[in-house]
Amino acid sequence: MRTQKCHGLVIAAVVGCTALVLSVTGTAQAAPHRVALDRQVLAANDGWGAATTGTTGGAAADPAHVYTVTTWDAFKAALADGGSAPKIIRVKGTIDADGPSCASFAVPGYDFDAYLKTYDPAVWGRTKTLDAEPDDSPEGLRRASAAVQDAYIKANIPANTTIVGIGKDAGFKGASLQIKGVDNVIVRNLGFESPLDCFPQWDPTDTADGNWNSEYDSAVVYGSTHVWMDHDTFTDGDHPDSTLPYYFGRIYEQHDGELDIVKGADYVTASWNVFEDHDKTILIGNSDSASTAAVDRGHLKVTFHHNLFANLVERAPRVRFGQVDSYNNHFVAGDGYGYSYGIGMESQLVAEHNAFTLPAGVGTGSVLKKWKEAPVTADDNYVNGTLTDLIAVHNAEVPGEILQSGAGWTPTLRTRVDPAKAVPRIVDHCAGAGHLR
Repeated sequence: MRTQKCHGLVIAAVVGCTALVLSVTGTAQAAPHRVALDRQVLAANDGWGAATTGTTGGAAADPAHVYTVTTWDAFKAALADGGSAPKIIRVKGTIDADGPSCASFAVPGYDFDAYLKTYDPAVWGRTKTLDAEPDDSPEGLRRASAAVQDAYIKANIPANTTIVGIGKDAGFKGASLQIKGVDNVIVRNLGFESPLDCFPQWDPTDTADGNWNSEYDSAVVYGSTHVWMDHDTFTDGDHPDSTLPYYFGRIYEQHDGELDIVKGADYVTASWNVFEDHDKTILIGNSDSASTAAVDRGHLKVTFHHNLFANLVERAPRVRFGQVDSYNNHFVAGDGYGYSYGIGMESQLVAEHNAFTLPAGVGTGSVLKKWKEAPVTADDNYVNGTLTDLIAVHNAEVPGEILQSGAGWTPTLRTRVDPAKAVPRIVDHCAGAGHLR
């Protein structure tokens, strides 16, 4: 638990870990009093989310469209009320979106033991997918059961919405927020415990050994614009991967990502969040395919600043196509660490003024992972307190994945940039849910 108060730390547009209050127009407010948390908007120049029209969420909501919710049903009802009219949803306490058991989502006839027996690689083999299986097959019944869970745990977020946690313990357990095809959304001061997929699919052709593939990110920004994710905490909570069983020699993976930004999404700022205890954490751009490129190229403009990435395996983030600015973040590696930044198809990543804490035995060259040829800017980064050229070290330690320097653009949408050596102290004490009042 991070109990230290953040008062006294003045960082960029943050005072005492509370964002600088701006008016709905995005200009500094001269009034001496502090605007209520649920009416605050993204500061001018605070990352890509501040570009063009800025991000104000539901700050202009009238009293009839301000809600306080304590249950999943009430939360969904508030989302649906009023369409895209500005709205504020205040979340009080932890809302359990996966309260029903997995058995309650299963359709009649679904039997996991029958599923395992039918698709055992010793019987089914490893060269054919399950995609053509009929509706009455074990795979067909799995698909139908997954659809029931999907409808229950996903919540569609409308345009012009602010969702904010009230107090230190507000958040969601097992929910998947779908910020899909809309503009102007703010999500702040909330804890997210990753959804647990009750019905992962076995894919015999995914790697030479096959894989279990799951659905449901805690939050998805899908084709949406102007989104601000701030002071949220993302974790696997009571169901870390270490608790999951193995079938067919592969982990029965029931988690997907914590935050995915895909399908031409644009103008996103993720600030002062905690992403921890997870495997595939953040995906920006979800495919290298030509059809995906047609949608994503020129979009996926995302800023990450003052986030804590702790005990993750990979994707913090993995980037395709996007112009991503990542600065003043703290990365703390733990057991099973793979990499932090994934350099993917046509990505333009700028990673500057960050701090990395790596344990003995983890090479600095693993911080960057090259998936495709794409130059990257990585200046003024510190590893275990020492200024480190991440690209040079990567190229020396991983000569089979030579990276080129220079992302080809210079970020301008930044507020104050803190000294990289000070980032662990600042971020560890101020990031995550429960620090805003």
